[in-house]
Amino acid sequence: MTARLRLDAARCTGHGRCYAVAPDLLSDDEEGFVEQRGTDLPVPAPLLGQAAEAESACPEMAITLLGETSESTSPGREP
Repeated sequence: MTARLRLDAARCTGHGRCYAVAPDLLSDDEEGFVEQRGTDLPVPAPLLGQAAEAESACPEMAITLLGETSESTSPGREP
């Protein structure tokens, strides 16, 4: 199992911080929301740092990084 980035469409309010810190993983749509919202996106190993930064940057906690050994890499955050 590979790491995944879960993007909760209901929580996303379009701050844009996620795709600013993870440009190799995420992009914006025409309304300024993360284009991949509502999906679980596979994260290649070389981009794990950007995925973690995107999770940390989201003020709405709409992003959760799910890893190989545990469901969430950030224990204090709700999925």
